[in-house]
Amino acid sequence: MIHAVLIFNTAGTARLVKFYTNPPTNKTTLVNKIYSLISTRPAGLCNFLDAPELNSLLVGPSQQEGDIRVVYRNYATLYFVFVVDSSESELGTLDLIQVFVESLDRSFEDVCELDLVFHFDEVHHILAEIVQGGLVLETNVADISSAIQDNNRARKAAYSAANPLALGVGSGVGGRGTNSQSAVVSPIGWLTTRLTGVGAR
Repeated sequence: MIHAVLIFNTAGTARLVKFYTNPPTNKTTLVNKIYSLISTRPAGLCNFLDAPELNSLLVGPSQQEGDIRVVYRNYATLYFVFVVDSSESELGTLDLIQVFVESLDRSFEDVCELDLVFHFDEVHHILAEIVQGGLVLETNVADISSAIQDNNRARKAAYSAANPLALGVGSGVGGRGTNSQSAVVSPIGWLTTRLTGVGAR
């Protein structure tokens, strides 16, 4: 099972924190502990490590599951970290990190740290297309990108339908008078009628 997905920058600032189990300890303490484990490792070592000290912090002493492993990859200034138990394959988890990064890259076109900061909701949605409840849901990058694009189209359509400032959408908001001539469909509609001379004095 995947217990957590984290993204850090090289300074230790968390850019994404998603837990699939409820840890008995403070999440900030746990995130700092995981970062200290990763940041002190030399670059030549493998990208996964056993972390038995995280067992008590992550799952608690009363429900000891399998050994906790930290699987990570470093891309430029970001660490992508998956905290898994012994039921997950380390190499499969490394491949899952690659799928996550490729999906982010397709969505943001050359993803960078600022994309994670300013579009955190979309990053969480992309992660939710890949992992749900600590279990892997989808690994095909094309299917993930298609689902994200479909969601973006639906969100834009819903926004434009609900936005009274959108062109062609009116809520029938009236002006100060009760005359139907003075009723303004939308601010854009009002401006358009003024610019084209309709109803000009």
